[in-house]
Amino acid sequence: MTKADPINCIRAEADQAQIERGRFELEKLQPQVNQLASVLALAGNEVRLKMLYLLFLERELCPCDLADILQMSVPAVSQHLRKMRVGRIIISRKEGKTIFYSLENEALKELKPMLVNLRVPSLKEATL
Repeated sequence: MTKADPINCIRAEADQAQIERGRFELEKLQPQVNQLASVLALAGNEVRLKMLYLLFLERELCPCDLADILQMSVPAVSQHLRKMRVGRIIISRKEGKTIFYSLENEALKELKPMLVNLRVPSLKEATL
């Protein structure tokens, strides 16, 4: 098949019950789909994904810590943090003049399965 060929469905007849179930399920899940799509859009950037992983591991970090770990400038790190804070996947707290960032609880629930899979298995885990 070439790019110009149309994609045709060859089913004999549509399963209307299946179609209605699918539409109903998607309609019910629309708020969750929107939320997860927003989280994934923010986490889809390589630098932000690394930051999210570090926040997952360390629980909270300041921009200077992230800049040192990622070998980036603090302003560049702060720009990414701002996007994630506006997107409500991280939260901040201030201690004196230092601002610490951590994963927002709802975002953590959505991201945890993916972040756990990023972890490099230990030698013991790899041999199991």
